Formats: sequence, structure tokens, C-alpha cells
Amino acid sequence: MTKLVAVDVHDVRFPTSVGLHGSDAMNPDPDYSAAYVVLRTSDGPDGHGFAFTIGRGNEVQCAAIEALAPALVGRDVEEMCADLGRVYHELVDDSQFRWLGPEKGLMHMAIGAVVNAVWDLAGRRAGKPVWKLLSDMTPEQLVDLVDWRYLSDALTRDEALDLLRAAEPGRAAREEHLRERGLAAYTTTPGWLGYDDETVARLSKEAVDEGFRQIKLKVGRDVEDDRRRLAIARASVGADIRVAVDANQIWDVGSAVAWIDRLREFDLWWVEEPTSPDDILGHAAIRQAIAPVKVATGEHAQNRIVVKQLLQARAIDVLQLDAARVGGVNENVAILLLAAKFGVPVCPHAGGVGLCELVQHLAMFDEVAVSGHHPDRVVEYVDHLHEHFVDPVRLVGGAYAAPTAPGMSAELRPETLAHYRFPDGPAWAVSARA
Repeated sequence: MTKLVAVDVHDVRFPTSVGLHGSDAMNPDPDYSAAYVVLRTSDGPDGHGFAFTIGRGNEVQCAAIEALAPALVGRDVEEMCADLGRVYHELVDDSQFRWLGPEKGLMHMAIGAVVNAVWDLAGRRAGKPVWKLLSDMTPEQLVDLVDWRYLSDALTRDEALDLLRAAEPGRAAREEHLRERGLAAYTTTPGWLGYDDETVARLSKEAVDEGFRQIKLKVGRDVEDDRRRLAIARASVGADIRVAVDANQIWDVGSAVAWIDRLREFDLWWVEEPTSPDDILGHAAIRQAIAPVKVATGEHAQNRIVVKQLLQARAIDVLQLDAARVGGVNENVAILLLAAKFGVPVCPHAGGVGLCELVQHLAMFDEVAVSGHHPDRVVEYVDHLHEHFVDPVRLVGGAYAAPTAPGMSAELRPETLAHYRFPDGPAWAVSARA
């Protein structure tokens, strides 16, 4: 019998603030970080997962994950992998940890890191990438992954079964298409707010040359600066490429509407996170006022209940789930089902270390087994830090290639763990930051 013998947690941080990679109006100097967890088993393979943060406070996120370890160590790995809803339900329902949420914040992100590590472990033991592991499940198995509390006014278990059963006949054809063509991506690489104009122009043009049909720029610090940068990007990519913008929650409702009006001439595809991620009615008001510019949000949605309400209120045109903020794969299955019910395309957030690696599995499962192909589905891509992963994403012609390695592509390289551990890794020595 294979046992889970230890839960190892690592504080891993990358000094991305030095080059202003990831910079935006709300987060000017992020150091992309991972509260990284390894579920060690008695006879291998292990499971890998993480919660994404942007630097200070990553040690608090690590402590939250460590607090979950006693509920995991000693468990039968075969039993865990045979019932991939059980760990999720048990951790979410722990009443003392639940008091710290419920189902939001540090503890919920910690649960997500652990749950994703269990899925990575299950995929490795099954010899399948997680997108394939999910896509091969029956509709009945998939709905059993979901916590249906608080959802029935928008989506019932039976309605979800109907959605999944309706998608079954086309699974094989969509999987074949996915393997041949990949899944369309868009890139935020040209868009970081700290980049100079020459870098914006160069990276925007390179994105088109690499096959991307959509780019995204950060906005919200200064409207005239935004207009200048958007003019540069639009001139670099031409009229046929979609240009989206991301405000990272910087505006009130009225400010968002007024600001976007100043940017309309650049033919914006969507505006992302125009206001607080918790302000459902605010998003609805902005959406009504700025149409036909679309409203996109979801990366900071605390749980499936917030997503439910965004959809019920018709507050968004695009749903941007995050693989590492909510309760892992299980809760994201619920979110994908909700989006399918409301007919809203899911364009996952991936602006952070390892998020591209994780979200590709969720988006590909959605393509194959849930909502099917949607012409407006694009998955975010940023071009840094992939080299630190054992199974990094592969982009071909502006599209994500389907992963073939077992697991969820979450494993960091041993040399990365040694070099970027905080605070004593070589990357964090004083000389390295000078």
C-alpha cells in the first residue's frame, strides 16, 4: 500500500521586480512567488502544486499549506486518487479552518495548492496529463467532484449532467483537433506597465510574428500614458489584431467608464478587472456603460459563489478563472460548468509563475468535455519563468500545444528550488539584487 509520507512546503520567489516584469497599476513591483507543495509518497511518484503570490506574504501562504499537512500524512494514496473529490470536500469542510474563510483567502488558496497537488499525483499514477484525466471521466464522475452547495439557484447537478452528456459525442473529435492544432493563446508579454515605449513596440510586433492574434496591455496609472502606449501597440500590430487592456482593479465604477471612453478609439476587445473583484453590481454597471467593449474578470474571484453571481447578474462577457486562487481543480470544474450554463467563454488568467502550466489543463478539459470549442476562447500567455518547470508549456504558432507528460505540469526543477528559495537562496543574496 502506497502511503503519503510527508508534505514538503517551499517558499520560492523570483526577483521579477528588478526588470518590472508583471508590473501593473495596482502591483508596481511584484516578485512572482510560489508557496510550493510536494506530496511525498512511500514509493513514488510524488504530487506537486502551489499557490501563486507576488512576494511579501508568501511565507504566510506557506504556513497555511503546512497547517493542512496533518490531515494528509499517512493517507492511502490509492484511495485518494480513486476519489478525487474526497480531499477537497474534507479540507473545505474542516470547520476550524473554514472559519478563516469561509472558502476564501489564504486557507482556500492553501487548499487549492494541496488539491492541485493531489490531481498532479493522480495524473502521474494514471500515466495521463490532468486535462486528459478529466476528459476521460464520465459525466457522473465529473459532477461528483463538485460541491453543489449554494449553486442550485443557478445550476443544479442534473443540469450539469445534461451539459456534460450533450458534450460527450464530440469529445473524441475535439481531442483530436486539440492535439493537432493546440488551443489559441493571447499574450500579455508586451503589456507590463513598467516597460518603455520601444519595448512595447518591439514585443507587440514580435507577438504577431509569433502567431498571436490578441495582445493585452496594462492600463490605469495615467490616461495620457495609456493612450500613448495603446497607440504604439495598435500601430505595431495593425487593425486586425485584438487588443485588450487590464486595469487590475484600480478604478471605481464611474472612473472605469470615463477612462475606457478615453481609450475607445483604439478598438479595445475587453477591459479586464475594471474595479474590485468583489463588486458584482459594479461590473454589471460598467458592462452596460462601455459596450461593445467587453468586460472580463475572475482571476481574483474568491470562490464559485462569486462567479455564480457575476454570471447571474450578466456582469461579464469573459470569465477568467485562476487555477491557484480557488479550491483547486474541483472548484474550477464547478466554475467551468457554470460558465457553460450561461454561455460565457472562459479565458483563463495565467499572468504569474506557473499559472500557464496549470491553466492549460483546465482550458483543454473545457474544450474537450464541457463547453466545446468557442471561437473567442483564448488562454493568457506570458513568456517568462517557464524554464524553471520540468514540463513547461509549449507554444506553437500562438497556440498552447497539448501536454503529454503525466500530471499537471506543476513540478519545479530541483535547481530552481535551491537557487530561488527565500530568504537564503543565492538569487536573494544582497549581491544578486544590487
